Amino acid sequence: MQDDKDISTNPNINAQTTYLCYNGPIGNGDKHNHLKVKIGVSGAAETGNCGLHALDVAKELGRQVVIQGGVLITGATSGFPLWTSMGAKEQNGVVIGLSPAMNSLEHVNTYKLPLEFTDLIIYTGFGFPGRDLLFTRSCDAMIFGCGRIGTIHEFTVAYEDGKPIGILEGDWDSDQTIREILERSGRSSDMVVFEKDPKIMVQKMLALVNENRVAKR
Repeated sequence: MQDDKDISTNPNINAQTTYLCYNGPIGNGDKHNHLKVKIGVSGAAETGNCGLHALDVAKELGRQVVIQGGVLITGATSGFPLWTSMGAKEQNGVVIGLSPAMNSLEHVNTYKLPLEFTDLIIYTGFGFPGRDLLFTRSCDAMIFGCGRIGTIHEFTVAYEDGKPIGILEGDWDSDQTIREILERSGRSSDMVVFEKDPKIMVQKMLALVNENRVAKR
């Protein structure tokens, strides 16, 4: 094994690459780094019906998750979640993806999903329905952007689990669809927030998480 001095003087090693995760550790070494808030973002893999500014909104959402101290979790998919990951990486944040595939070959060749802009992909091997459950369970809060039936499925799973949920309003229909589902179901929840501004949305999610999490010991 190389000494630290060997690493610092080796011309073949980038001076900035001192961690296995190229953007550095999740925390500062404190014993409570595991309490860093994990915010999941769900949205359409195909964004053709999302409106003109959906991808810009997605990137800003990813930036805000990192700027406000969170870790981003996605379904390791394309479209809205991928652009959120791009925004998070622009801020040198940590992005974790949960894939429906059993390995990287199936992820790329069968599901046609990307590997980019993600630090760690967990291959569940459970297809989309099983992945959705593990995805939402892995998050402290979920934010839903422009989406389709898969996004609605992830919303219902998170809702039944009592997660803090943010519904991002924009130039798409899924926010109104979810509002109608809640109204017609005859159920309401203080854990569901509707908001247009990505920055304020993340602030509200962090506040809900902190109100409902185990205190530091």
